[in-house]
Amino acid sequence: MVIDFNKMDEAATPNFKGGEGITKMRVQYDGLNKIMYGHLDVGCTIGYHTHEENSEMIYITKGRARCRYDDTEETLTAGQCLYCARGHSHSLENASDSEPLEYFAVVAEQPKR
Repeated sequence: MVIDFNKMDEAATPNFKGGEGITKMRVQYDGLNKIMYGHLDVGCTIGYHTHEENSEMIYITKGRARCRYDDTEETLTAGQCLYCARGHSHSLENASDSEPLEYFAVVAEQPKR
């Protein structure tokens, strides 16, 4: 299956997961898993949240991100990936003063243990 993000409408969600500003994403959702291409403008964040039934991988394609992962904070740049395992928590923030943050993310549902 080919997913062409260029042919998808972009959805703008204010205060996504309790964050600041607007999160813009193109999303492929099959009813179970989400594959997303998104961006956060300067000053925008995705709020801190826990992945109860799934995990998430966020690959930074452009810009600089600040990520809180459980009790740690990391800065990521293009080419780096944050992995948030099931049962863990994270947030995502555009850490730049001048350019948007672009990322590719996969939220994979996982069977109950």
